[in-house]
Amino acid sequence: MRRLFALAAGLAAFSLPAQAAEVTTHTLDNGMDIVVIEDTRAPVVVHMVWYRVGSADEPKGASGIAHFLEHLMFKATDTLESGELSRTVAANGGSDNAFTSYDYTAYFQRVASDRLELMMEMEASRMDGLRLVPEDIPTERDVVIEERNQRTENSPGALFAEQRRAAQFLHHPYRIPIIGWKHEAHNLSLEDANAFYEAHYAPNNAILVVAGDADPAEVIAMAEEHYGVIPLNPAIGPRDRVDEPPQLAERRLVMEDSRVAQPYVIRTYLAPERDPGDQRQAAALTLLAEVLGGASATSVLGQKLEFETQNSIYTSAFYSGLSLDDTTFGLVTVPADGVSLEDAEAALDAAVAEFLEEGVDPDQLERIKMQLRASLIYEADSIQSLARRYGAALTSGLTVADVEAWPDVLQEVTADEIVAAGRAVFDRTQSVTGWLRAPSTGPMSEATQ
Repeated sequence: MRRLFALAAGLAAFSLPAQAAEVTTHTLDNGMDIVVIEDTRAPVVVHMVWYRVGSADEPKGASGIAHFLEHLMFKATDTLESGELSRTVAANGGSDNAFTSYDYTAYFQRVASDRLELMMEMEASRMDGLRLVPEDIPTERDVVIEERNQRTENSPGALFAEQRRAAQFLHHPYRIPIIGWKHEAHNLSLEDANAFYEAHYAPNNAILVVAGDADPAEVIAMAEEHYGVIPLNPAIGPRDRVDEPPQLAERRLVMEDSRVAQPYVIRTYLAPERDPGDQRQAAALTLLAEVLGGASATSVLGQKLEFETQNSIYTSAFYSGLSLDDTTFGLVTVPADGVSLEDAEAALDAAVAEFLEEGVDPDQLERIKMQLRASLIYEADSIQSLARRYGAALTSGLTVADVEAWPDVLQEVTADEIVAAGRAVFDRTQSVTGWLRAPSTGPMSEATQ
């Protein structure tokens, strides 16, 4: 009986539209965009301010300044004491945080809906009134460096990922880690932070996203009062990013670290991102990642390498199309005991080649499409997830129409399009292949040199 109820619930969810919330958009006279996602099921709102600036927009020599400034944004403003914003949110029973990516920086609070205007008042204060002092810098800089120590320096996999990304992008700033290179983090200054703040933090470079129990007309009126009075920055224009030069040869690297307990092979290919008005290829790549490397028991790589030949204990494929510029598509295999990295890579290549010849199993594709649609529907139950869905897309160059069309685009992609997307992306001259392992006891084979 429980299974029948679960099946009925799943089918009911699948039959519902993936975009059920009412979405209203508006732009203030100073250029600030507003997105209101109305959901009155609970008296709660998520208030987010997204800036169209991330680590890929940093000046040379100041890597990590976008993330560093994110930390400093919790210091004093014209009207708030240092730390007062977070203390006020907590005192009102809410939660707040912030995050930085390559293409955006975002700040959010989740509070009772009757506290929304207070959130706007405080957030507007730090958009236009941040007042840093020299004493703020060394303490917060040490926090960032310690964060890097914990997340990156203490992790061979994280260090390896940095090296691979630097090999993938020769010229584009996506090659630089979001948290910054450690040797540059030590030199970040008050002048660096203020210059980055003045250059990028302005209403005409920001998107306000409010999701939850909020009337759109009231949200817009509040935004006019608190954000609309902030002058725009006329110096802000389209993002000026360098183009990646054509990759002419396959790139390979081997990294050895005594802390590595389980070696693995990973290959990433340059791949197109989701483009406004044209998301079909990105949708095909999204489905390709699920077909090749989703659940081990049902994915192509899992069935072939983990169960049939048993020369891998883990396989995966990954792709994220939310990127302002070109992104990557990745494949991973972790060899079983006694299987060399060289043999594991060869088996991975053979499995992918076989898939491109045989194509997509129609039953598997139908199941994956249903799972993706259901996940988007269930995600909509979280107003915070909804707010992030829109904010991340809009700061990555997409539109509200693109966000709302995405579930249907995923459903429309055909098996032939998925294979064609794979053939287009799986070009070894556009790839970086990495081996991570513990130090070898003998000389490296020709394949690793």
